[in-house]
Amino acid sequence: MEQYKLGEMEQKFADIIWESEPVSYRALTELCAEAFNWKRTTTYTMLKRLCERGIFQNIGGTVTSLMSKSEFGTAQGEQFLNENFSGSLPKSLVAFTRRKRLSEKEINEIQKLVDEYKEG
Repeated sequence: MEQYKLGEMEQKFADIIWESEPVSYRALTELCAEAFNWKRTTTYTMLKRLCERGIFQNIGGTVTSLMSKSEFGTAQGEQFLNENFSGSLPKSLVAFTRRKRLSEKEINEIQKLVDEYKEG
């Protein structure tokens, strides 16, 4: 499933919405014309695509996000883990550390996250 994978232009477009929301569809088309030299129809097509993926919505000509940029990043991470490591964070860490040795600081940061998770 590629719900949370964005191409380069999709990501730039999404960033414009997150930075500007709530934004009228008209204002969004103007922002995209300025930033990307897009026509109104190109903006509409891109918006429709990302709305169908559940990232944004266009209600009454006002475009807003259904998930924040941070929530989207979390969903991307979860999707990556599911697709590549059967949803296992430990398996992903093992794969990562086979090629790159963790620094003492990184180990401490991971341990702190684990400890905070255990506490509640």
